[in-house]
Amino acid sequence: MNDIASPQPSSPWRQQLAQVMEGRFVQRLITVLILINAAILGLLTSPEIVGEWGWLLLPVDMFILAVFVIELALRFAARGIGLLRDPWAVFDCLVVGIALVPASGPFSVLRALRVLRVLRLVSINPSMRKVVQALLSSLPGMGSIVMLMALIFYVSAVMATQLFGERFPEWFGTLTASLYSLFQMMTLDSWSSGTVRPVMEVYPLAWVFFIPYVLIATFMMLNLFIAVVVNAMQDAQGPSAEAIAQAQREQMILDELKALRAELGELRRQA
Repeated sequence: MNDIASPQPSSPWRQQLAQVMEGRFVQRLITVLILINAAILGLLTSPEIVGEWGWLLLPVDMFILAVFVIELALRFAARGIGLLRDPWAVFDCLVVGIALVPASGPFSVLRALRVLRVLRLVSINPSMRKVVQALLSSLPGMGSIVMLMALIFYVSAVMATQLFGERFPEWFGTLTASLYSLFQMMTLDSWSSGTVRPVMEVYPLAWVFFIPYVLIATFMMLNLFIAVVVNAMQDAQGPSAEAIAQAQREQMILDELKALRAELGELRRQA
């Protein structure tokens, strides 16, 4: 989500209302309410706590939800429908809107989605927004890495099924079973003691297949993912202090060169 400037209010009262809603006090108040709401939603998962304190927690939860609705309504009053051009405002509307759907009947599954209100903390906090924007901006760069990784998974799964499927059908009996086993190995979840060593008891040379796979899939491919994300984070943070200082030094040198050229031109004219 990229930050998009909301349309400026047209009337004075809307401008004042927008300043109040975007002011530090309101933002801090909403942040505190989000944190309190997160704690309440966690407490409501305990039947014992609900039985003893539900009379207090449920009304407070509804009150905080009402505050969120009023806050969004005031933001719309200040900015108008043009507020929806801001992706973060749309996100806030969706999160609060889900909480307003009755959690009963066919919509009972939405009861578990009430905790999404806590994610409003991301839209309130500018530093968190930068992190999310950096992650989203890194997705295009991950496309080729994902395709390469899928190719490695597929080739490795076909080989593992043909090599070890007969004696280890639970892990490598089918292509899907091999894909899942290789994914588990990529996470280094008991890949040696739980999978490779039992296979090596039957196929002593199985390490020739598994060790290169782990090195490529885990240490190389995942590091490529990390590199793309880190690069996107650096771009989102903007130029570093060192880069700014270097640019300033280069500008000073250019200014001095221009001054020297001007002085040389003046001397030539006098001569």
